[in-house]
Amino acid sequence: MMDETPSAVASRPVIVSLCPSARTARAMKGTDLRGLGDYRQALRTAMLVIRGPYAPALHRLSPKGSACIQIAMANLTEFSLADAIAILSRTPATLNALLRGLPSVWVRGNEGKDTWNAFDILGHLIVAERTDWMPRVRIILENGEARPFDPFDRFAQLKESQDKSLEQLLDDFARLRRENLAALQALNLRHEDLTRRGRHPALGVVTLSELLATWAAHDFTHVHQLSRVMAHQYRDAVGPWSAYLGVLQCTGHSAT
Repeated sequence: MMDETPSAVASRPVIVSLCPSARTARAMKGTDLRGLGDYRQALRTAMLVIRGPYAPALHRLSPKGSACIQIAMANLTEFSLADAIAILSRTPATLNALLRGLPSVWVRGNEGKDTWNAFDILGHLIVAERTDWMPRVRIILENGEARPFDPFDRFAQLKESQDKSLEQLLDDFARLRRENLAALQALNLRHEDLTRRGRHPALGVVTLSELLATWAAHDFTHVHQLSRVMAHQYRDAVGPWSAYLGVLQCTGHSAT
């Protein structure tokens, strides 16, 4: 963003939020700064929002917090197939580097009854590679909304992976992801293809771009989950430092 012209930066929407952390931020207020001439003017206008009529509300919500000014990226919510593939192609190596050869405590430990461990999470990703992402891409391209997606079994790995080693699962995931990305790229999808629609059995109508974006975000979800589950194994060992370790306080999504 720093390589952009001042006028380009000033055209971004400026968001005023509360600091010092996302956990203390309870509200966000925004103002549209399009048309302003330069970056400094954009910041001055944002400061008027902080000091102006919104100031009392901001202070009540976070008396000890300060206001942050964030300049949003222009394409934050736009889907890019190339960008998604850049993430999807790296996940197998990320998991391999994190998990291969680790002691059992890290890959078999979970967060309690009916929760997943690293072994389960990796198995879940494998089931999704086989039965979810590319099969649903093909359903959209071949049938559109006429044929709903087949339901996805989120717990199939508990049976399918039980006789395999972690190393086998890592190899299987890498191979399946490689094959799926090759198949995806062979489709030579055009921009208009990304707007084609399918039907999810629970969510209703979805687009191809939403499915592909979810594929990438699903990877992030479970990389996040892995770090949380593994950190949980030291929840007592860290002693009082647990108060400072966000990964031990995380309740962002369910245990599975």
